[in-house]
Amino acid sequence: MINLSLTVEVARLAADDYVGFSFFVGCMAMMAASAFFFLSLSSFDKKWRTSILVSGIITFIAAVHYWYMRDYWSSFAESPVFFRYVDWVLTVPLMCVEFYLILKVAGAKKSLMWRLIFLSVVMLVTGYFGEAVDRDNAWLWGLVSGIAYFVIVYDIWFGKAKKLALAAGGDVLAAHKTLCWFVLVGWAIYPIGYMAGTPGWYEGIFGGLSLDVVYNIGDAINKIGFGLVVYNLAVLASNKSES
Repeated sequence: MINLSLTVEVARLAADDYVGFSFFVGCMAMMAASAFFFLSLSSFDKKWRTSILVSGIITFIAAVHYWYMRDYWSSFAESPVFFRYVDWVLTVPLMCVEFYLILKVAGAKKSLMWRLIFLSVVMLVTGYFGEAVDRDNAWLWGLVSGIAYFVIVYDIWFGKAKKLALAAGGDVLAAHKTLCWFVLVGWAIYPIGYMAGTPGWYEGIFGGLSLDVVYNIGDAINKIGFGLVVYNLAVLASNKSES
């Protein structure tokens, strides 16, 4: 008789491993948000279902990546830059799509959506090059990434997107303004994290900061918060259409 033994190695989190803990909590929070958004789809009119679906996809993608990043952290005590940027290059453009979806009621065209998607991809790809590929010129890549970010900020706060939101008025305008604040304040942690992790003139200000916990909490707040704003708008619009 042959005895077979199976050894399973399970990565463990130390009690004081706050980074690993934040990865795990972030993953669970985004999984829960995804389930919430997906299960609520049937509660809304067809015109709002795409917005809620996109919100669920954003948090689901993030949950999967956080699961992998949590395991990687447990094994190597490192937070891989590659995983973060793969997550962001998928989810951030989808967050930009949300602006287009809620502004369709005011006549938003797909050109607005593609402009925001393009700018977000430029922001992320150049950020990745500066942080992981060409660190000697990180300041230059960061500058290009920062310009793309501020163009997005300008577009949604003062440009075509803002004009459409004003034309829509009411709940759409309120939701648009809240999403704008998420981009201006919530997304600000990403350029700060970039400067903390790359060499440049800014090293004296941000150099050496460990922002993994901030990234993890910020990601959860930004992505789940985006979805909840859209969800609330869908609820308000649906209630008005029924009354």
